[in-house]
Amino acid sequence: MSDNKTISRFMIAGANSGSGKTTLTLGILRALKRRGLNPVPFKCGPDYIDPLFHRQAAGAVSWNLDTFFGSEHEFYRRAPGGGAAVVEGVMGLFDGIYPDRLEGSCAEIAARLQLPVILTVNVQGISGSIAPLVTGFCQWHPEVKILGVLADKAGSVRHAGLLKTALDAAGLPPLLGYLIRNERWTLPERHLGLSVGKLEESWLDALADEIEKSVELDKLLKLTQGKIPILPSANQTMPVKLRLGVACDEAFCFYYEANLDALHRNGVEIVPFSPLHDGLPPEDLNGIYLGGGYPELYMKELNANARMCRAIRDFAEHHLVYGECGGYLFLLESLTDFDGKTLPGLGLLPGRAKMNRKLSALGYREVEDDRGSARGHEFHYSSLLEEPPGPYLWRAHDAHGRRFRCGGVRGRVRGSYIHLYFADAPDLLKRFLAELES
Repeated sequence: MSDNKTISRFMIAGANSGSGKTTLTLGILRALKRRGLNPVPFKCGPDYIDPLFHRQAAGAVSWNLDTFFGSEHEFYRRAPGGGAAVVEGVMGLFDGIYPDRLEGSCAEIAARLQLPVILTVNVQGISGSIAPLVTGFCQWHPEVKILGVLADKAGSVRHAGLLKTALDAAGLPPLLGYLIRNERWTLPERHLGLSVGKLEESWLDALADEIEKSVELDKLLKLTQGKIPILPSANQTMPVKLRLGVACDEAFCFYYEANLDALHRNGVEIVPFSPLHDGLPPEDLNGIYLGGGYPELYMKELNANARMCRAIRDFAEHHLVYGECGGYLFLLESLTDFDGKTLPGLGLLPGRAKMNRKLSALGYREVEDDRGSARGHEFHYSSLLEEPPGPYLWRAHDAHGRRFRCGGVRGRVRGSYIHLYFADAPDLLKRFLAELES
């Protein structure tokens, strides 16, 4: 590390899930963007959906920070590029892989990066009780520094005043702002959590207007100013020698930006295309990457694009086709949707899947095969109807020691439920590049 840069940098973390941190983060990002600060957004954990919203609100790529993946250093690589750095937490501040330690929590990231924390609290039904609640969070870990509080779902301006008085009287971090309880600020939900549909620009602007009125942004920015080290420039980007078709549309939209950036820096041209809307994949590709998303909502339309389906099947005879989670579902023989209707997939990997009303898998995964290991994450509502025949892509285990085989391999086609993070896994990245070249 060489020089330092002084900017406002902070984490917006919740007392629990549902504390309003995503709404408040989006409003603050849009407000800072309108002020010309060019905020750089980040998301703790392996989430895909919030970063899509961040990107729209801030007009800038949002980067994942995750200690399990070893990607927390992305903060130092990316934050100096803007006038402020805004990190959204995940779940509650101290919720991680295990209940008795910081591992995998956004508190761990705040401690490692020495990030000031702004705690969001759903204050519906409380007033003076906010003081002991915030006291507990402030005293829980000496390396986690809470500098302010944001209240979500306040009943009125008077209610916010009561909260402020309670915090001030107890000598606690100040109330920096609030959002009045209003259904307008409720983000729509879908079976994978938050909806991935594009937010209305008018909604973001109205939310930013509200934030400007009810949040002391100037005080927040001043409280959280500090020096951050600037990492030396990343490795020079290699000349383009490979072209990777990346499915990008309503059905396939979940990708770690750092993965795509690592591929780009290693000479891979990322070529977006839409299996839903395009007639054919782009020309002269070395491989196709089908990321996660919502293929179950678009299987009828995907099948109706017969020319594209046929082209991907033909392409797979001689080139790499890789699918993760939603992309893996599309590669299978069939998928039964929430209404019990079964539609064919590409049939490039063995297996049949069905959608469930309840979550089927969630958590970090470590995977290995005979050539190496990697880390990733699972989060899906579908499940396989029966165990497909091998060969399997991975031998895997979760944080609690459960071991299982997953995914499939057939010819040049690879796929599994696991979203891999390979931006900081040089051996896995090298293997991916070699498969593209072969």
